[in-house]
Parts: sequence; C-alpha cells; structure tokens
Amino acid sequence: MNREENSSADDTETDHAKWAVVLLVDDQAMIAEGIRRMIADEPDIRFHYCADPKKAVHEAIACKATVILQDLVMPDVDGMTLVRFYRNNPSTRDVPVIVLSSKDDPNIKSDAFDHGATDYLVKLPEKVELLARIRAHAKSYIAQKERDEAFSNLRSMQEQLEKMNTELSRSNRELQRLSAMDGLTGLANRRQFDTSLEVEWQRATRSSLPLSLIFADIDFFKRFNDHYGHQCGDDCLQRVANALQHSIHRPADLVSRYGGEEFVMILPETTADGAKTVADKVLAAVASLNIPHANSEAAEHVTLSIGVATLCPKEGSQPQELIETADKMLYRAKESGRNCIEVAQPSSTLKSVCN
Repeated sequence: MNREENSSADDTETDHAKWAVVLLVDDQAMIAEGIRRMIADEPDIRFHYCADPKKAVHEAIACKATVILQDLVMPDVDGMTLVRFYRNNPSTRDVPVIVLSSKDDPNIKSDAFDHGATDYLVKLPEKVELLARIRAHAKSYIAQKERDEAFSNLRSMQEQLEKMNTELSRSNRELQRLSAMDGLTGLANRRQFDTSLEVEWQRATRSSLPLSLIFADIDFFKRFNDHYGHQCGDDCLQRVANALQHSIHRPADLVSRYGGEEFVMILPETTADGAKTVADKVLAAVASLNIPHANSEAAEHVTLSIGVATLCPKEGSQPQELIETADKMLYRAKESGRNCIEVAQPSSTLKSVCN
C-alpha cells in the first residue's frame, strides 16, 4: 500500500487548507486497508499511511497531517510513546491525535489522554463516527492554525508598523533638525532663531528675568569675498560660526546665522554685564583665528562689529523691540570704527566699548 492513497501529486499548499489530511500509523495492513476504504470516497479527506512507527513523526510533518490516527500496540515503538513524540515536536505538537485501540478500557483511555491524545476510538470504528471525529478535529485544528497564523501576521505587521513609526519619527526629528539648521555653518538658521526668541521672550516675561541679544557682523566681508573668493568666504563664515558656538556653554543659549555675514546670539537670563562678557569672548575668539583680511580698514585680520541689547520683557511687549535695539547697537559699533562692541543697558542708556 502506498503512503499516500488518494491525494494528487500537484496538491498545493492552498489546497491543503480545504480538506482534512489524515495520517494513519498502524503496522497492520488489514486495519489500514479497512480505514482507507472508509475514507476513500470522501472528497474532503486525504489519506496517508505509515506502517513504520520510527517514521511516524517524519511522515506527519511531510504530509502536513491535520489528524493522526495512531494505533496503540506497535512493534519497536508503542503508540503511547509516539503520542509523546508528536507532542514534543514543534511541527506536530498541536496536531490532533486519535488513538486507536482494540480495547474499550477506561484505564487505557485515561493513560492515552495523559500522554497527550486528543481522542480515543476502538478499532475498527463505525465509518460515520470515524469520519465525524476526523472532520471535527481537523476543522478545529485548521481553525486554530489559521488563528495562530493570523495572530502571527498581525504581530509581524505591528512590529513592522512600530519599526516604521520609529524610523518615521527619527526621520522627522532629523528633518526638523535640518530645517532648523543653516546648511553652511551648521548653526541654527533664521527661522529657528525667530522661534527660539519667541519662546525665550515669553519665558522671560513670566519670570521677569532679563533676556539679552548679541548681533555680530563680519567687518568688510564683501571686500573679503571679492579679494579671496567665495570659497574662502565660506570657510571664513564656518570658522567664525564655530568660534561663536564655542563662546557659549549653557544649553539654553543659542547661536544663529541671521543672514549673510551676520550672526545673532540669544542669551536667556543674562544681564547686560553678562552679555558684554560673552561679547568680549566672541570678539577675542574671532581675533585669535587670525584670518587674514588685506582689505579691511579695521585690522589686518577678520574682525567683528557687535551690538548687545538686554531687556526685561513686560506683558504685551514684543521681541521685535529687543531685535531693533540690538541692531541699533550693531550699527553704532560700525559707526564707531568697527571691531568693537556697543551695549544698550536695560535703562536704554548706551555704553560704547571699543578695542
């Protein structure tokens, strides 16, 4: 008798889900033939037969059995042991096992269920009962398998979705970072400056603490570009930007490229004297770069003109007031000969400090 009696060679994985796949494990050919005849004319059942108990687990996996009919009394390996083998193998662990026994003994039944059997029949069973048991157990097993696969697919989809969301979140953060950054210098750009100033202005308004702004402009930068070329001009901007960035140390402080060769620094909770100290550091840091500037009227190297303003915001006031004051100080620094700092005190009195 062939291992597979009534399944075609071109059965597909999808087709198998439409019928019960029965594997009979029994060393008695007459029993096997009797069961085969009961099943032969059933279009929804595929029958497989294994006479060698040593090959039973392998055959169950190979034919993708949805129900196993297992004889209890077999040579070499008894049926109870095989039931344990099925339950210990991940591929057959959940496959229903109907034990076939020649005895209707409650103790044997109990022992079979203790070993993991799903059902118990006395052979040879009536055809109607055998087919009903096969269909019921196969249907239950297939439904459970489909639920498990659906759950596994859902979990996989959830994991993929979480991964995509994580990647999207990372991409969004990177996009936000890039959209807030000046491409040449790596500093915050003008848009980020406007956003940050508004936030700090509102915070200073609530806390009644001073907020300082520093405007810095590279002296005679157009002449520098004309003389040394735009590539050297870009290098100069990058080096100056780096010097400004390293002049601050508090997380709340922000250095931005305001436009062209102009930079701006937001210094929360900083008095006029504190802002002047930072401005002094900036002026010295840029001077120490010693970038040659042959066409400058301020020095033989690249220098800055700096304007500093400090205000204690009041309810209803606008940050534009601080910007305009700092910008006026920058203009005054240029009028004062450049390479210097002009500071507007909170009282609006002006103090000029030139090198």
